[in-house]
Amino acid sequence: MSEVEDYTGRTGRNETREEQLDRNWAELLQEMRVLQMGVQILAGFLLTLPFQERFEDLDDFQVNLYLTNVVIAALTTALILLPVSVHRRLFRKRLKETLVSSGDTIAKITLAGIALLSAGTAALVFDVTAGRSAGLTAGAALLAVMVVLLVYVPLHLNKRAAAGMTARANKE
Repeated sequence: MSEVEDYTGRTGRNETREEQLDRNWAELLQEMRVLQMGVQILAGFLLTLPFQERFEDLDDFQVNLYLTNVVIAALTTALILLPVSVHRRLFRKRLKETLVSSGDTIAKITLAGIALLSAGTAALVFDVTAGRSAGLTAGAALLAVMVVLLVYVPLHLNKRAAAGMTARANKE
């Protein structure tokens, strides 16, 4: 029997490269399912707005912000569906590594779309209910928080984990 290589670089997980790719793909799909729900809720909210009485009262800036949010929601929805489409095209072609790699990139772009959509939606709601400066402030603040949560925190945790792995390796 051949020895099973541990491709994760961590102790305690013995899996072949194919098993790792299968696990990574399954985890990626689960993440996309979670993202899909949030985008669908925001998109659904946006799509109901034109049917509200107050929609007629929006100024040009608010209408443009609304339409921009609808486009971002539609594009983000398409991005969430893209890994499934790629999977259908690459199915049974032994290209799982390409699938996982492209899925990872798509997930990162999707997160950016969700950050923009969330900030844009908050900006629109605050603009309509509390005024332009409140809308711009809320949108900018939420976008800044999203950048911290979606970019800085994962980078920090990754750096901390890498330092811990290096420290453990040096002890061994």
